[in-house]
Amino acid sequence: MEEFAYIHVTREDRIAILTIDRPRANSLSRQALTELDAAFVQVAADPLVKVIIITGAGSLFSAGADIAEIGEFMGYADAKAMAEHGQAVLNRIESADKPVIAAINGRFALGGGNELAMACHLRIAEEGARLGQTEIRLGLIPGWGGTQRLPRLVGEGRALELMLTGEQIDATEAHRIGLVNRVVPAGQALATARALAQTIAQWSAPALAAILESTRRGRDVTVAEGLSGEAEAFARICETEDKREGISAFLQKRPPHFQDR
Repeated sequence: MEEFAYIHVTREDRIAILTIDRPRANSLSRQALTELDAAFVQVAADPLVKVIIITGAGSLFSAGADIAEIGEFMGYADAKAMAEHGQAVLNRIESADKPVIAAINGRFALGGGNELAMACHLRIAEEGARLGQTEIRLGLIPGWGGTQRLPRLVGEGRALELMLTGEQIDATEAHRIGLVNRVVPAGQALATARALAQTIAQWSAPALAAILESTRRGRDVTVAEGLSGEAEAFARICETEDKREGISAFLQKRPPHFQDR
């Protein structure tokens, strides 16, 4: 297993946890972002891993891109490459066929940190956490998907207000507008994410992947096209061994024992 300088990888009971651990607020430098991508590829390909959690070390999730590195950019080409690199990493996370949970711990998930959380399928935030797209305060705009994912999660009007003002909102407001799924007491984000991951991991991997795929594909097509894709995925899942096991277990009034095939 490859070792990384800024990303810690742990595996436990069908769950992989990727922890960002880098000085200066767990910021994602080019190296840290590359390591996150490599670590994610590893755990996503592991057949023993069914759910992935991304969190931050210490007292915060991530401040996003390394501002000092951005300050070093001299022109259009470097800046575009940096944005496309981050987008590619976050797109890989969002398009994974295994559920990904962001455990937003500690004080904040801002800028690229919030963009990383939004690329995950589910988000757990601690009460003291603050979230936002604060790039405007630096004379910048979101570059890792914020202008695309935030409106889809909270609506265009609220998303524009957050991006145009650079406002930081607390976890309670983030939950109210649909940016996070759950708010938990301080220090409980990772434990809650683990419990949620364990619940999800007991189910059939092909069915989990099909739900993610159908939801993702339906996002940018008509309802009719989305329903057609859902029907195809439903039919495909009905041919799996896990479907037969699930139906048998239900009829026999016993817990199912899925084999992920």
